[in-house]
Amino acid sequence: MNFLSPIVHPTPENIAKAAALLQAGKLVAFPTETVYGLGADATNDKAVASIYEAKGRPQFNPLIIHVSEASDLHPFVVWNDKAEFLAGIFWPGPLTFVLPRKPDAPISLLASAGLDTLAVRCPHHPVARELILKTELPIAAPSANSSGKLSPTLAAHVAESLGDNVEMILDGGPAHVGVESTVLDLSGDVPTILRHGGVTIEDLSALIGTVRCALHDPMAPKSPGMLLSHYAPTLPLRLAATEASPSEAFLTFGDDTAAKGGAKRINLSPEGDPMEAAANLFTYLRQLDDPAFSGIAVMPITEKGLGAAINDRLRRAAGPRE
Repeated sequence: MNFLSPIVHPTPENIAKAAALLQAGKLVAFPTETVYGLGADATNDKAVASIYEAKGRPQFNPLIIHVSEASDLHPFVVWNDKAEFLAGIFWPGPLTFVLPRKPDAPISLLASAGLDTLAVRCPHHPVARELILKTELPIAAPSANSSGKLSPTLAAHVAESLGDNVEMILDGGPAHVGVESTVLDLSGDVPTILRHGGVTIEDLSALIGTVRCALHDPMAPKSPGMLLSHYAPTLPLRLAATEASPSEAFLTFGDDTAAKGGAKRINLSPEGDPMEAAANLFTYLRQLDDPAFSGIAVMPITEKGLGAAINDRLRRAAGPRE
């Protein structure tokens, strides 16, 4: 990482450099028409984990996947008629769709917080579009600021908030909308707004009829930064386990030589690295969520760095089931 995060003009040469950084698993901040985004290769688990680390994000909330054209999403999500219709009107622009994730989608499970839906959009800003085209990858990008801080509408805001946690900041001038994109869940029967933003509920309902608003609805699918539901395995989780029964799967961490038992064991990070553990968390939980086992035992995990977010998600997943 650089000691000072460079703010650079979005010349063709700098955009090409930014694309190469993203392809190498690094973080690049870039302008969109809403706010500045903190981008990483959405197919790279470790790159996505580095977004959460850079932002100090307290929970693993789903990230919006940015593409240059709607057709780019066909390998990732189950497209539908409402998405096709609204994309034809509002894309590129400040409207995000939540759609069912295809089972073989190459998007990091961490980027979708382990859920079976993906939040996707096509940004309007010419720098964002050129960067995505040059990168030739879907880009996961929340707002480019420390978690809980004001969203950045200038490149200088990104530098002030994230410092040397980002390799490059492409300066595209002030963000024109200044608020995040509207998040519209199209994965169910009734279109549902999960986050207000640059496209209003009146805009949407005038075009497609009834639109529900479900901010902070724990029964609604998870949206970036807004709702309370979380991915949880089907099997019960037992936390702070130092050993597992012969019928349990065992999710371990760090040096697990003293931990005994388990019908199947997977180590989140043999080196005890919280960022590696975060990158592996949802993939490994899904691998162990098998009815052949009676439950999943989980070794204690450090609270250091992303360990706090890992433990937060595990505690939620281990909570009472309705």
